[in-house]
Amino acid sequence: MPRINLLSWREELRQKRKKDFFAALAFAALAGGCVIYASKWVVQQQIDNQEARNEMLQQEIQQLDAQIEEIRGLENQKERLVARMRIIEELQQSRPLIVHLFDELVEALPEGTNYTRVEQTDQRVELNGLASSTTRVATLMRNIEDSDWLAAPELGSIETRNDETGRASEFVVAARQISDLLREEE
Repeated sequence: MPRINLLSWREELRQKRKKDFFAALAFAALAGGCVIYASKWVVQQQIDNQEARNEMLQQEIQQLDAQIEEIRGLENQKERLVARMRIIEELQQSRPLIVHLFDELVEALPEGTNYTRVEQTDQRVELNGLASSTTRVATLMRNIEDSDWLAAPELGSIETRNDETGRASEFVVAARQISDLLREEE
């Protein structure tokens, strides 16, 4: 009977399987490395793309901030211009008031009385003057009360003195000027 050695064949098969296993292991490691490298590259490309988009957004934000500052500057300029226009309108409206004030001061002045000083602060008018008697000062105050352009007379002080022309009363009377706007509200 012939003798067949099956052991060497098994040994060769075992060696071949071992070699195939290591080859498959190396291939799997290489494929895994490629997959890892490819995924890392894809992620890096996405990061770079997002950073580029972020940079573009930052530039747009800077441009918008500059435009916002320009708009604020224009708004401030507009507010200043509107304020100037209001002042000019007020001056235009108050221009005839001084004429009315002087007319009323002349009409309210009784005979025997004269003004030595007239001073206006905002709507308040202060009148200093001389009168031949205190009755003339009272008449002046009544005339101011009946006036269309003056109101609320207040007697600040009255002093009677004697001088070379005779007896005179030095007075200080304050009143409030009524403007067209205030007259319309009443």
